[in-house]
Amino acid sequence: QVQLVESGGGLVQTGGSLRLSCAASGRSFSAYAMGWFRQAPGKEREFVAAISRSGGSVNYVDYANSVKGRSTISRDNAKNTVYLQMDNLKPEDTAVYYCAAKLTGYSSSFYFAIDDYDYWGQGTQVTVSS
Repeated sequence: QVQLVESGGGLVQTGGSLRLSCAASGRSFSAYAMGWFRQAPGKEREFVAAISRSGGSVNYVDYANSVKGRSTISRDNAKNTVYLQMDNLKPEDTAVYYCAAKLTGYSSSFYFAIDDYDYWGQGTQVTVSS
């Protein structure tokens, strides 16, 4: 089992940047595919970004169209942490951001469906002012 704790959220102006972190406890972090999701008030939780587990020569990543080109997901297995760098933030990025983990044997797979994931963090609030 893994526990996830997000951090790095806050209040930022339009055009600003934030780097979210998700620290995982437990062993075998590298065996988990990781994802970031967000939920704005009154809306459903939605996919933001995903990264494959480690084991291959590269990590595979994917992004929602709404953040593609403005966000970068990465992982540091030595620190049991996954990151989401977000640049050129917009008011519509305002939401609670959650990280999620899925134990998988496939090193080239990433996942973008909520039901794919086994573990979730409590979330960190990101607010972008106009």
